[in-house]
Amino acid sequence: MKTILLVEDDPNLGLLLQDYLQLKGKFDVVLCMDGDEGLKAFSKQDFDLCILDVMMPKKDGFTLGKEIRKLNQQVPIIFATAKAMIEDKASAYDLGGDDYITKPFRIEELLLRINALLKRMSVKETPEPVPAQTQFQIGDYTFDYTTQLIHYQGQQQKLSTKEAELLQLLCLKKNAVLTREEALLSIWHDDNYFNGRSMDVFLSKLRKYLREDPKVEILNVHGKGYKLLVN
Repeated sequence: MKTILLVEDDPNLGLLLQDYLQLKGKFDVVLCMDGDEGLKAFSKQDFDLCILDVMMPKKDGFTLGKEIRKLNQQVPIIFATAKAMIEDKASAYDLGGDDYITKPFRIEELLLRINALLKRMSVKETPEPVPAQTQFQIGDYTFDYTTQLIHYQGQQQKLSTKEAELLQLLCLKKNAVLTREEALLSIWHDDNYFNGRSMDVFLSKLRKYLREDPKVEILNVHGKGYKLLVN
């Protein structure tokens, strides 16, 4: 049985959520009424997921989430708040949150989000086989994934780890579509908006590194993903 830490200062809502998730979701739910109590509970036992109200006495949910992240980098965190501003959502993700739900919400929607996050975590915990191929010919370029180097006419370009991982995926699917979701889940283990924006930056850098050979292109495939095209 999965265990959830629920930190909610409204006792009526907290008890309602606790009862529903235990009955319908078949979770073991530990309910805390403020941020200090929530941090103490998290420090004493292992949880599979945290649901944190943002507006709470003693310690707000964002502060609590930040402190939980210092103790555990992996546990999924859902922030729940009446705030709907994009700045608040950005703060939630910047602090290491995995999801954000705005009050008032349907409990059924919360359960769907919980199940989606736990499913994603189970996929992440399953070791993925490392592709055997680590060296690739990309037109006039040679790419060595192990050393994270691109070689071209006696010169070399050092890649960051994320750049190397992304280029390897593109090479493994050369002249075929690499879906956006596949790339995000494989490298970042999460396909949220902010990771997507980060990937766009890395793609721009890879295009710059490969621009000297006109036979090589990284194409956007609308609505699907990307294609490393080598003519």
